[in-house]
Amino acid sequence: MIPTPVVSLKAARRRSGLAPGVPSPCISICKLDPDNGWCQGCFRTLDEIAAWSRAADADKLVVWQRIEARQGLAP
Repeated sequence: MIPTPVVSLKAARRRSGLAPGVPSPCISICKLDPDNGWCQGCFRTLDEIAAWSRAADADKLVVWQRIEARQGLAP
């Protein structure tokens, strides 16, 4: 059994280095969970994934908050 990945904004910022903007949560494990509709790799919905490239940084940060909440990582 493959362990469920933990996806965090902090880790994504480390992975992206000095790249400008809000980093993508994608970790290249792209499969939607049929029960909740979230990607099993990044915990985004299909709508969130589709909108990511056009989203403003503020909207991307909202998606990150949702991702962390979905994993129980939100404060």
